[in-house]
Amino acid sequence: MAELSDRKHHDAKMRATIHQKMVETGEKERLKELLRAKLIECGWRDQLKAYCKEVVRTKGLEHVTVDDLVAEITPKGRELVPDEVKKELLQRIRAFLADQATI
Repeated sequence: MAELSDRKHHDAKMRATIHQKMVETGEKERLKELLRAKLIECGWRDQLKAYCKEVVRTKGLEHVTVDDLVAEITPKGRELVPDEVKKELLQRIRAFLADQATI
C-alpha cells in the first residue's frame, strides 16, 4: 500500500514540476491560446453558448445560479471538444516534454 502512496506522491510532484516549467517558459499560455482559437474555429464556443441558453430556458432564469450552470455545462463542454483538437494539444504537450528532456 505504501508503494501506491509513494507512486501517487511522485506523480503529483512530477505534474507540479511540469506545470511550473510550462508556466515559466510561456508554453502554458501558448497552449491556452491555441486551444481557444481551435475551439472557436470548430464552433465549440457557439455550441456551448446555445446549450447554456437551452439550460436557462428549460430551468428558468430565476432558478439557475452560475454554479448550477457551470455544473450542468462542464461535462457537455468536455464532450463537445473534437478529438482532433485533443490530439493536437496532447501532441504539443508531448513535444514540449521531449524538448525539455533534451535540455
